[in-house]
Amino acid sequence: MTVVASGTTALVAEVCTDTGRFAALAPEWRRLHGRCRTATPFQSHAWLHSWWMSYGVTGRLRVVVVRRGGELVAAAPLRLVLRPLRTLVPLGGSISDFTDVLLDDGCRDEAARALVAAVREAAGGALVDLREVRPGGAAELLHAHWPGARARLPDSACLELPAAPMDDLLTRLAAKAAQRVRAKLRKVDTLGVRERAVPPEEVATALDSLLTLHRLQWSGRGVTPEHVRPRFAEHLARSVRLMVAQGEAVLTEFHLDGQTVAAELTLQSPSLAGGYLYGAHPALRERKVDVAAMLMRASARRLDGSGRAVLSMLRGNEPYKHHWRPDTLHNQRFLLARGTRAAPLLWWCVGYARGRRWAAGHMRGWRERRAGGH
Repeated sequence: MTVVASGTTALVAEVCTDTGRFAALAPEWRRLHGRCRTATPFQSHAWLHSWWMSYGVTGRLRVVVVRRGGELVAAAPLRLVLRPLRTLVPLGGSISDFTDVLLDDGCRDEAARALVAAVREAAGGALVDLREVRPGGAAELLHAHWPGARARLPDSACLELPAAPMDDLLTRLAAKAAQRVRAKLRKVDTLGVRERAVPPEEVATALDSLLTLHRLQWSGRGVTPEHVRPRFAEHLARSVRLMVAQGEAVLTEFHLDGQTVAAELTLQSPSLAGGYLYGAHPALRERKVDVAAMLMRASARRLDGSGRAVLSMLRGNEPYKHHWRPDTLHNQRFLLARGTRAAPLLWWCVGYARGRRWAAGHMRGWRERRAGGH
């Protein structure tokens, strides 16, 4: 336990390394999540604790928390990895589109300074590597206040739309393209497709259906391997039931002729909502149903009046997303080191990451030139 004097009230920091203690943080973690304006759904306790249960390695949990007057005001959900370097990285792994720390909006700067001190102590000689931080994320303050070696790098591209009614979203398209989408949505209505939000008690069954539809949708086209593994299904079943009950997720089913023909999981925080995973029966393609337009309209309806400002398409720069003319943002990667031992590791990581990015850009340009016949 570390006491950080700040103003008139001491901030008390500690590192949670026990799964049971992490589970017990749920009520106060959820309150802090609601008081952090930059929090995404992937920083909810339900998501992170469930992820640890499915993917965590015993003895590697390093959740840094800071309290003031007994109430949580900052948290860094971290874990220790040993390869290729001894590093503290966020919980959530590759199945989480955003990572970040949590800071209470009421004492954001003060809490950030205390969290920096606590994370530095928890890291020791290890590097701290915070990947996929959304622009404006709370981790930006950790980077700003970090007294040792530090670096900021670009990370994955994310596409976003404003939370707006479907008619407003269609104004982003060219007139003919918008007209085609309207016609496709009329066809969805003519066919009689109906949507419904799944209640918490039916989440487990509905998720089984979603994953089955997802496999069918990608059959023969290279489904993401993790999406068909039992641990992923277990994580979703455990986390999403709680998140739906707490308003942090919506699971929507689409029915046609008495059958579930599509399903979508949307994760949400006070500021944004993002479609995380969906599945659609191949029969919809055969009937010329525009699934993307159908899902987009459902998302726009859910966001209407919710107070959320962003409809996120999450990570990935896939061409089909650009149909909606979204704004492109890039997540951030923050590398932080304490002392002289970790600093060389940080700069090696920076050089390696920049080299990979240069090589990827060079190969992309070469393919484009080749495709263009130059």
